[in-house]
Amino acid sequence: MRTDTPQPVRLKDYRPYPFVIETTDLEFTLDPTATKVRSTMKVRRVGDAHAPMELNGENLKLLSVAINGETLGQDAYTLDEQALTLLDVPDAFTLTIETEFSPRDNRALSGLYISAGRYCTQCEAEGFRRITYYPDRPDVLSRFTTRIEAPADAYPTLLSNGNLIKAGILEGGRHFAHWQDPFPKPAYLFALVAGGFDMIEDQFTTMSGRDIPLRIYVDPGDAPRALYAMDALKRAMKWDEEVFGREYDLDLFMIVAVRDFNFGAMENKGLNIFNSSVLLADAQTATDTDFERIESVVAHEYFHNWTGNRITCRDWFQLCLKEGLTVYRDQEFSADMRGAAINRIKDVVALRARQFPEDAGPLAHPVRPDNYLKIDNFYTATIYEKGAELIRMLKALIGDEGFAKGMDLYFATLDGTAATIEQFLGVFEKAADADLSAFKNWYHQAGTPHLDASESWDADRGTLTLTLSQHTPSTPGQNDKQALPMPIRLGLVGKDGALPVTLDGENLTGPAERVLVLEEGEQSWCFSGQHERPLVSMLRGFSAPVILKQQRTPDEHAHLMTTDPDLFRRWEEAQCYGLEVLLGMAVGENTTPDAAYLNALAALASDQNIDPAFAALAIMPPSETTAFQYMKPADPGSIHTAREHILGALAKTHKNALLETLKRTANKGDFSPDAKGAGQRALHNAALGILAHLGPSDGGALAQNAFDQADNMTDSLAALMALGNSGSDQFITALQVFYDRWKDNPLVLDKWFAVQGGSGRPGAVQRVTQLLAHPAFTYDNPNRVRSLIGTFSQVNQNAFHNADGSGYALLAAQIKIIDPINPALAARLLGAFESWQQLEPTRSALANATLLDLLNTPDLSPNSYEIASSQLG
Repeated sequence: MRTDTPQPVRLKDYRPYPFVIETTDLEFTLDPTATKVRSTMKVRRVGDAHAPMELNGENLKLLSVAINGETLGQDAYTLDEQALTLLDVPDAFTLTIETEFSPRDNRALSGLYISAGRYCTQCEAEGFRRITYYPDRPDVLSRFTTRIEAPADAYPTLLSNGNLIKAGILEGGRHFAHWQDPFPKPAYLFALVAGGFDMIEDQFTTMSGRDIPLRIYVDPGDAPRALYAMDALKRAMKWDEEVFGREYDLDLFMIVAVRDFNFGAMENKGLNIFNSSVLLADAQTATDTDFERIESVVAHEYFHNWTGNRITCRDWFQLCLKEGLTVYRDQEFSADMRGAAINRIKDVVALRARQFPEDAGPLAHPVRPDNYLKIDNFYTATIYEKGAELIRMLKALIGDEGFAKGMDLYFATLDGTAATIEQFLGVFEKAADADLSAFKNWYHQAGTPHLDASESWDADRGTLTLTLSQHTPSTPGQNDKQALPMPIRLGLVGKDGALPVTLDGENLTGPAERVLVLEEGEQSWCFSGQHERPLVSMLRGFSAPVILKQQRTPDEHAHLMTTDPDLFRRWEEAQCYGLEVLLGMAVGENTTPDAAYLNALAALASDQNIDPAFAALAIMPPSETTAFQYMKPADPGSIHTAREHILGALAKTHKNALLETLKRTANKGDFSPDAKGAGQRALHNAALGILAHLGPSDGGALAQNAFDQADNMTDSLAALMALGNSGSDQFITALQVFYDRWKDNPLVLDKWFAVQGGSGRPGAVQRVTQLLAHPAFTYDNPNRVRSLIGTFSQVNQNAFHNADGSGYALLAAQIKIIDPINPALAARLLGAFESWQQLEPTRSALANATLLDLLNTPDLSPNSYEIASSQLG
């Protein structure tokens, strides 16, 4: 059990650093177990005349400290496990520090470490302190130069931020490279890579006519699989110029793919480092989802060059300033690349699956939190996805022109600074002449607002009165909630389609769609000139991140599923209808799904006039994760059974229609990862997944045939999962075939583990336990851990929440193994317990006991302690 309680960092305690680091010159002598770093900093005091200079440092051996060339004695500083503090320093001086550490022993993958024999770094949020003693905080910006020295044969490629200014050969088979980054940056954006790589190169001509070399470094033999990432990069660079007017600023842009990485990717200035899972793809080894994610992540990290690097955050409480804004930008890019409606649906699916449970549970926190124990724990869906939703709402509230002017002013006035949310919103207030004081509450207030809609129809007058009321449930530490301003994008739908949205008192016929602004706890609007009672199509495009309660009859759901002009709302109606059916069966109100619901799904599958990508999303019942959020108390077993019954009924009652859809969308021609090809495959595999529920014989035969015929990873993996869901014994054989084919490809092998961790077949806990002993499983690779343990605990809801508590015990045992090695990864896995308080009493008690046991684990890391203690409340 822990004998000390970690102390929180609080926003209210922020104080500017009392020194400016004008330049930072780093010299690395690389060695697997004894890397030496010499850092030389030009320092100037700008704060308290008597303040000591505190420098963060962890797991370092201090070799020497010198000021203006004179080595300091031990009485001139204090040193502990967290910091080096210089007690009496002049107002301007040159500080030189020499340190030593072992990259090979750095299994936490923070700082400088070794992955597959190559050196690489991950410094966000607080990894630079594992390299040298330094003010490791985002508001300390400095101009860096980096000299790297290493054996030439073992490490032929030496990379760092900025532009290469010199390289050469040294005695003893060694060589060096010297890099210079002309732009000031915080330490978390520092990067270094050394090793042997294959490289692909292209170039991009900027809008001012500069030719920028683009280089992507990958494991030997993987170069062809980086071509799609290169294409995505060039499209992202062009898009950022055209949409935001942002041109790349350095003379070179580089990306490096590494196998062992805690995150998806990192936007280090000029040298992005990527988890290979979000960079490498071809038709044989990557799914359409992989291609989409690569496109999105490449764009996201590139867009950070301006929203994150050129303008960074003052402190980590402002993390949403760079992440929420950049997620919004990459979502807009993806919408332009792959279709706005389809992309919006996928973004909302992700938001509801990850962020809504976070907002409803013990880990709820504002988009800008006010305290934390470990900032690593706040790289959350609230910061990222909800943060992006706030940007989207801001644009809707002030208009496209006001938003464009605000972004231009933001770049013009805050370039080269570490900014705050107040500064960000301030430029929009000025540019759009808007009062955003109420909107700021979105950043301070945790929880998802609930929006209730009621309607009153006056047939004699031809008017419909819409009343909206909002309330936000209490969250930990926040009981009193404010009404929040939110844009409500809506339309009116009649029996034949769209109707004009005319507000009472307007002389002209209204538009087909408009945006209303809900500012109070309750407001009403009256729509006139209606010759039939319209259905209000609310929250089109999901214009505000809220939970909407709106009464519908089954007939109204079915009508809007096939008639609403807004594709997002059509999908939403299918989800709402499906949720009512699923929950009704889960609580025992109904034993079979509504025939009208199944008919509407089949109609969508058969409609050749709609985008196949949309149909693929619309015909699937709500996920078990979604249903969990709405069932109180939640019984994951009942939810799973009900959803399986719906899929089985759909397969049996509409077998012919689904078979026709399967035939119509069969693979034709060469594979293309574009939106059209991906949409066809999505609908094909959705139909196959439903038909698999015909059972081991009919469903299994269809899935087995699809697996045998698949010529790309998207279809192969979908068929493998369908075969598992069919209950066919051939699933075991197919798993072995898949393994034998791909056992030498780490990324595809991750998929093999994930299929089994997420499989709904009986015996999941035993199956996962056996796979933990598989020779290909390793705790040192986060991708492998997430593929098996993460998929089991966060996707396989029925198995993880097994009524006997075995799923909880399995995850807890794994966290105890992982936490001493990689605390950040362990803490993220703990997120599977975030909704435990919503469970029915038996499971809830078991989850509570598991968390208590984890909290009492000796030497539990601050990362895991913060999550477990917060979940217990």
